[in-house]
Amino acid sequence: MKEHYMKNLSEHLSHRAFRTVGRAADELGLEAYVVGGYVRDIFLNRPSKDADFVTVGSGIELARKVAELIAEETGRKPRVAVYANYGTAQLRDGDLELEFVGARKESYHRESRNPIVEDGTLEDDQQRRDFTINAMAICVNAERFGELVDPFDGIADIESKSIRTPLDPDVTFSDDPLRMMRAIRFASQLGFFIVPETFNAIRRNRKRIEIITKERINDELSKIIRSPRPSVGFKLLDMSGLLELIFPELCELKGVETQEGRGHKDNFLHTLKVLDNVAEKTDDEWIRWAALLHDIAKPRVKRYDPKLGWTFHNHNFIGEKMIPKLFRKMKLPLNEKMKFVAKLVGLHMRPQSVADDGVSDSGVRRLITDAGDDIEALMLLCEADITSKIPEKVKRQLEGFSRLRVRMDEINAADNYRKWKNPVDGNEIMERYHIPGSKVIATIKESIKEAIMEGEIENNHDAALNYADQLALSLRDEIEALGGNLDAISIAN
Repeated sequence: MKEHYMKNLSEHLSHRAFRTVGRAADELGLEAYVVGGYVRDIFLNRPSKDADFVTVGSGIELARKVAELIAEETGRKPRVAVYANYGTAQLRDGDLELEFVGARKESYHRESRNPIVEDGTLEDDQQRRDFTINAMAICVNAERFGELVDPFDGIADIESKSIRTPLDPDVTFSDDPLRMMRAIRFASQLGFFIVPETFNAIRRNRKRIEIITKERINDELSKIIRSPRPSVGFKLLDMSGLLELIFPELCELKGVETQEGRGHKDNFLHTLKVLDNVAEKTDDEWIRWAALLHDIAKPRVKRYDPKLGWTFHNHNFIGEKMIPKLFRKMKLPLNEKMKFVAKLVGLHMRPQSVADDGVSDSGVRRLITDAGDDIEALMLLCEADITSKIPEKVKRQLEGFSRLRVRMDEINAADNYRKWKNPVDGNEIMERYHIPGSKVIATIKESIKEAIMEGEIENNHDAALNYADQLALSLRDEIEALGGNLDAISIAN
């Protein structure tokens, strides 16, 4: 395999930037190599839009020279972003992002993952890389253009789909504990396996993850969630002992408890199956997060009833309330993405309930109204939540969802409930009855909604306002206690 690629690497460096970087390095009298993920992805036949270059010298000086040559070739000089503290520089050439750094060697203090950096050789730089598959380099100097430098036989590890460290894994992971999560992320993303020596080192060093920031951990978690089969990554996180340190709430789902010979399913394994089911249907990271968290409250509400068996009443509502706290703790975005995940967690039992109730029009209206534009995401999650091993049960549930989808389309076509808003808003109620904001207003609005959902009144302003007036009369005491006046509507009714 190595011989095959040695002969053909030049053709994989067809973008103009590689020859330009090589020319710049030659004019400066430097060695330059494209390294890391770009090289790895050549052998994996994966597209890459980022290329990292290592030079035995100043990466910043090389970047500036490359920018000058690009200006000569194209008439447009790219902006060079310089990060002097790190000795790195970045620029863009067409559709390719280029990053430059000088070859270096690193040493670490145990209390920090920030290394002491010194100038080094290419060999030093390759030794400090996380895994053998990321430690390969290709020379771009004209005389050696396309030559592969692979001191740790990364090609063989790509061929065998193995993840291993170039040097002692205990040192590698203790120096930079985030590499433990990167190993698991690559296994999940690429379908590789972590060799026993490396995986055992992750287990031994797992507590070192505590010095890594939540933001950097979540960056790796998000990449695991976006991988083709996210369950691979989460199972490895669990087996390594990392999961209980970075996501204890998920670990609480593990296990089966039995009473009187009756057990419940392992909600951790069920959750991972739901996550994989969703991943087969969508790349949307936040629907995948909702799948991961849809049963997160089950350990808190689990009860055993001699008549009913194991119950998890209201786990959806409790789970919805847990989401903001979890996102805050894990440094995930506290924005519309968080609200979307919480919404799906809170509603994920509803479609099954509506289907079980015979797909009543009132239930369908409430479902469409409450889910709004997120109804398709919700249905995808709910269908993925069917993980029973009983074929008849799966068939019955899927048929129920199919009927529900048909009726939702019919009802929404007649009156767009996805965009539904109460025909009478709170300001109009306050002005009409001369009352301030209060629970009375919420009561009237909710009653109007229920009447429309049940088909008792038409979904328009006049019908809703007339219904509100009738409600107001029945709430006369509460309204007058707020200083309101119902004389005008009393005469009208």
